[in-house]
Amino acid sequence: MKIAPIDITHKTFKKKFMGLDEEDVQDFLRAIADELEVVIRERNELRERLRERDLALLELKERDQVLKDTITTAHKMAENIRSDAERESKLILNDASQKADLIIRDARDSLKKIYQEISDLKRARMGFETKLRSVLSSYLIMLDEDSKGFVESSNMGATGLNSTK
Repeated sequence: MKIAPIDITHKTFKKKFMGLDEEDVQDFLRAIADELEVVIRERNELRERLRERDLALLELKERDQVLKDTITTAHKMAENIRSDAERESKLILNDASQKADLIIRDARDSLKKIYQEISDLKRARMGFETKLRSVLSSYLIMLDEDSKGFVESSNMGATGLNSTK
């Protein structure tokens, strides 16, 4: 059975012949009641402080969890950023490699065309030189024939002039 300070204060005892001094008993009961009241108040204050500390501890645990979650999230974000950067760098490198391959292929194609043009120009020059030699040769032959004909006709004319004299 729980006893409250008020129970002690209002407690009455049966009186007997040659019993205890009622005033001493009442004073003692009041002192016990007052002391019990102080103890109960201290207990209640301690309970309140314990509750406040439990709340503070709970808040600290929640903050700790929030910090852990934040660190985990930041770590995941850093990993995502790193993997995205790696993926993007690979894409950039692949794109640059493809562009470089295209430039090299275009340069090789241009070089082939230039070599082909040079080859065509050499053939054209050789053809032109051959035709020119042929034309010049024909002209030389014609000049030689004309010179022979001119010399012969000069010789004939000179002999004919000499014979008519």
